[in-house]
Amino acid sequence: MSEDSPVEMDEEERDAFLGDGGTGVISLSTAADEPPHAVPVSYGYDATEATFYFRLADGDEGAKGDLEGRPVTFVTYGEEEGWRSVVARGRLEGVRSEGIATETLEGLDRVDIPLVDIFHAPLREVAFEFYRLVPDELTGRVESEYTVT
Repeated sequence: MSEDSPVEMDEEERDAFLGDGGTGVISLSTAADEPPHAVPVSYGYDATEATFYFRLADGDEGAKGDLEGRPVTFVTYGEEEGWRSVVARGRLEGVRSEGIATETLEGLDRVDIPLVDIFHAPLREVAFEFYRLVPDELTGRVESEYTVT
């Protein structure tokens, strides 16, 4: 009988899975009586600093609210020789914040944030802001099969 059990990825496996960018879902904290605000996003990942970068649409304050310092959970997943997922938790930082400018420019040079068109207007009409997530917690899991006798 075969049963699936998730197993933690090591840093090398996690970084290989994340590559330099892709897509996932970011969940933003909300008031205690409301569900989290979760949206699909594209990301860039800098393995050198274990930092995520996001290009998020600006001007949608009603749904997302203020993003600076906001607690978030980011999840990306896929099926590549079994299911894999990475979960990052922390707070968003605007890339324009003082003290992270040089570090951010170097990190942005190492990532590739896919431009995904899921907006109500043409991309040339959508204003974007860049944010980064230096995770407080970063975990990767991979599905592993084992045999129970």
